[in-house]
Amino acid sequence: MTDPASAQEILLHKHTRREFRERMQSGELKACIIPVAATEQHLEHLAMEHDWRSVMLVATEAARLLSPEVIVAPSMNIGISEHHMRHPGTLTALPGSWLSVLFDTIRSMHQAGFTNILVLNGHGGNIAPCLGMWGQFQQRLEINLHFESYWNLLPEEVALANLKTKRWPGHAQEFETAFAMAAFPENVRHDAMQDQEDKEPLEATPEAGQKMIDEIVKQVAKYVVGMIDGSNIAEIPPFHT
Repeated sequence: MTDPASAQEILLHKHTRREFRERMQSGELKACIIPVAATEQHLEHLAMEHDWRSVMLVATEAARLLSPEVIVAPSMNIGISEHHMRHPGTLTALPGSWLSVLFDTIRSMHQAGFTNILVLNGHGGNIAPCLGMWGQFQQRLEINLHFESYWNLLPEEVALANLKTKRWPGHAQEFETAFAMAAFPENVRHDAMQDQEDKEPLEATPEAGQKMIDEIVKQVAKYVVGMIDGSNIAEIPPFHT
């Protein structure tokens, strides 16, 4: 597209009911991305919003590349973070209640007319509970429903070329710090990076962060294109008799 897609075109919550209805009825919208993440401690130097803000950025920029065919639902910005609760300020949900809200969000988007839905994850603690239930979600809805963490779509060669520690995603270490430096530098407390015990964040640079973000966005868009064109179809587990 010559002109960048607007937030009103990309974000579900920016639509009126008429605008959304008319786009669905026209067949213009082909896929929906549901970002899920967390609000939790990110060492001493990163803001607690990092996970949900990063996955929302990836989702919206991928949808922008694919506009007008893809829409992004509001992010689930509280995740499963019980393992971080010793750090005050972290928010967490129990797996059962969190999965219930996620399923209801997916079900709502299916009821709206989507059969291609990507749940794009930005928090490690959400992975195991989702993988444990995903087959049942797919059996229940019988649609092209995918769950993927955005960092899994970063090609290894791009990560290795830009990370001095060669480790990703980590937790508030080089990868996430580089991401924040590039995308939302106001969330990085540089003085705290010097003082804290974990020194890996000191290896991060905004230049490396931007290169990785650009590639991740491109790969997420490619993933969704496959969902739309039928080359990336989720395999629904068979029902047992």
